[in-house]
Amino acid sequence: MKKNIILSLISFFFLSNIFAQVAEISSPDGKLKLNIFSEDGKASYSVTFQGKSMLEKSPLGLITNESDFSKNLKFIESKKDFVSKKYSNEKIKKSEVEYKANTLTVDFTNSDEFNIAIEFQVSDNNIAFRYEVLPMKDRFSCVVLSEVTGFRFPSQTTTFLSPMMKPMTGFARTAPSYESGYKADAELGTKADYGYVFPGLFHIGNDGWVMLSETGVSSLYCASHLDTTSDKNLYHVAYPNRAENNGFGSTGATLSLPGKTPWRTITVGETLKPIVETTIPFDVVEPLYEPSKKYNFGRSTWSWILWQDNSMNYEDQVKFIDLASKIGYEYILMDALWDKNIGKERMKELVQYAKSKNVNVMLWYNSNGTANDAPMGPRNKMSSSIERKKEMKWLKEVGVKGLKVDFFGGDKQETMRLYEDILSDANDFGLMIIFHGATLPRGWEVMYPNFAGSEAVLASEMLYFSEDVRKQEAFFATLHPFIRNTVGSMEFGGTFLNKFLTKSNTEKNKRLTSDGFQLATAVLFQNPIQMFAVMPNNLTDAPKFQLDFMKDVPTLWDETVFIDGYPGKYSVIARRHHDKWYVVGVNAEKTSKKLKLILPMLAGKKVELINDDKAGNTFTKTISINKKGEYEIEIQPSGGFVLKN
Repeated sequence: MKKNIILSLISFFFLSNIFAQVAEISSPDGKLKLNIFSEDGKASYSVTFQGKSMLEKSPLGLITNESDFSKNLKFIESKKDFVSKKYSNEKIKKSEVEYKANTLTVDFTNSDEFNIAIEFQVSDNNIAFRYEVLPMKDRFSCVVLSEVTGFRFPSQTTTFLSPMMKPMTGFARTAPSYESGYKADAELGTKADYGYVFPGLFHIGNDGWVMLSETGVSSLYCASHLDTTSDKNLYHVAYPNRAENNGFGSTGATLSLPGKTPWRTITVGETLKPIVETTIPFDVVEPLYEPSKKYNFGRSTWSWILWQDNSMNYEDQVKFIDLASKIGYEYILMDALWDKNIGKERMKELVQYAKSKNVNVMLWYNSNGTANDAPMGPRNKMSSSIERKKEMKWLKEVGVKGLKVDFFGGDKQETMRLYEDILSDANDFGLMIIFHGATLPRGWEVMYPNFAGSEAVLASEMLYFSEDVRKQEAFFATLHPFIRNTVGSMEFGGTFLNKFLTKSNTEKNKRLTSDGFQLATAVLFQNPIQMFAVMPNNLTDAPKFQLDFMKDVPTLWDETVFIDGYPGKYSVIARRHHDKWYVVGVNAEKTSKKLKLILPMLAGKKVELINDDKAGNTFTKTISINKKGEYEIEIQPSGGFVLKN
């Protein structure tokens, strides 16, 4: 009798589990597996990699103002397919990409008999999924109020997350601007007052790594972020805080039906290699318009980073045009207040002077005049379609090539429309756009052909303003290749050759990282246009080999390869530009780091080494990599190295 009861219970649980699981799909290589469940009227999923749990059963669904798709769901059917494509994009970490994924679409109906579909694409090491909300009888529009989409991690997980900034705080009430720091290996479920920004990195103990992000955010939706729940293992997708943008605007997203949400992305690996090398933010999106011209990317000088507001005058900008010309840089960025201190008439002269020196001009603009108190001009030129088009017409006429637009602060759908409107109008006038004081770019390198990068990081300006950030410079630098910069271009604006971060290069703001470290970050950080912090005085006070490196370093890469590292401790990556390889590393630990590097791309070759000695002095020499591609190197504390063929 007892035996029969036990067998009946086993049979019951077995049959219940069969019933609960409604679909499954694996990656093309079979290592990554996704299971979909329908239980008690709720949809969920789980993720395993090589048989190990990466995400435990996690909720799916969303809630609209017309109907609730988070409960009382009934599974209808699932469909499988396959997607394969090749594409080129010079702005991302890999210029030629081949993408292959198995696809799964799962259909549910709710108690109102309205339908929702969840589309999954599973490639090797990556999952992307999104919702499609279908028309609800005579309803062809709705407002998505919230999502229950979640990510439940195994209990041994630690986190690498950056907190969302409190709205309407910081300089001139411009937050949130994705400029908070990170905590490494923090406890799972640690609460932040306003959640955490995408992307987020999670270490699943000895079993592997998971990175979460989103992509494909356009004017048709809001951007989202991560937040904790009452279950410390579970994080969920959260929408913008009502207080953003001075409290004006939506917190959800309005959809025309049928309508699709952005993609949520999950990158999984036994090591960090798939995290660093992933192209999933770009694989699942398409260009939204054709480029009006061939856009050219490259290096730029800018005076503001060390010479600050006082440099925004005609004479100083001539000095930085001359600097760009002497070191072969393609651009100069003229930052805030040029409208007041130089003016449009003299700006025409400066643009022509720069052109005579084979240097192109980019100009700074304030994004708006309503959502915050940022006083710098030009103001009120980018937030209005009429003013924006008039301004861009003038910019094209005088020969300006691009804009740096600053001070957005917010992830609401209204702000996503502003980003897209600026990009779309700028393309009509042949202008490139870089965003600062801004949100994470979510697939924008592909979606918008004239998009040239975003800040969205605790960047170089805070090295100037904050001693605490200078003390943590090496720590943050070792995080970016694994987190922020792996999902999108990152305009950091660094590589300082000054020993002191001042115009005089003396007395205060002493740099706490080595010259080798600074040179390494020129490659470690990726953005199609990078504002480097080379100063006119560096032409005479920096060693020739450092200047030569900065003259030659590219900003466009054909390939990116993870070599070694641990976020928050050290990072070594390789990037290829045409036939030239650059292998760079930085060390954030308090003691030197001895590594045995495996570099098949440099096997049997003589290469230039730039490194620091134990006294912190940076040197260069030619070395040979053995035929096995092995090389032993020592990286000094807060130091860095470069190997290039």
